[in-house]
Amino acid sequence: MRPPPVLNVGYRSTNYWLVGEGPKRLLVDLGWPGTLGALRMALRRAGVGLEMVGYGLATHYHIDHAGLAQELKEGGMTLLVMETQVAAIPEMGRWAKPQDGYREVRPEGNRILGFGESRAFLEALGIPGEILPTPGHTGHCVSLLLEDGRAFTGDLPPEEGAWDNPLALQSWALLRARGARWVYPGHGPVRPLE
Repeated sequence: MRPPPVLNVGYRSTNYWLVGEGPKRLLVDLGWPGTLGALRMALRRAGVGLEMVGYGLATHYHIDHAGLAQELKEGGMTLLVMETQVAAIPEMGRWAKPQDGYREVRPEGNRILGFGESRAFLEALGIPGEILPTPGHTGHCVSLLLEDGRAFTGDLPPEEGAWDNPLALQSWALLRARGARWVYPGHGPVRPLE
């Protein structure tokens, strides 16, 4: 299987990564609340309609990474929720301001995944890789690691600055052990994993 294409459709200082082709594309991180129009425009600039985003994965449930989850679900996207993230979803709304336009993420229609089943699920989408638990920013953070070494890490603290964060260092060790070579972060540029 050839490596899937990746597009950055981010805005407002946050990267949102569109992975794959056709109607089974996966959006890694899901936009700020109340910004569906901005996401639509970013997708349109990339030549992709919102209807071509079949699945969404939040690396963690903070408002800048999952704020549009419910609106995207209502538009036809299936939300992938890793087993360690279920309890974090209801907590996200506590950080939204009334003017944000945040819509509470409802459990109906979510696809709960165990880490052990992520590889087979992604393969069915044409995305060779796996989803790994990578705590360090929060306890429920996850990363998408493609077989070619591209790692979508959300807000996992950079390794060089995580000297006092043993969870983050363990997460980086796991990513390295599984073959990560490039970091596609939630904020900032793509960089090699040295």
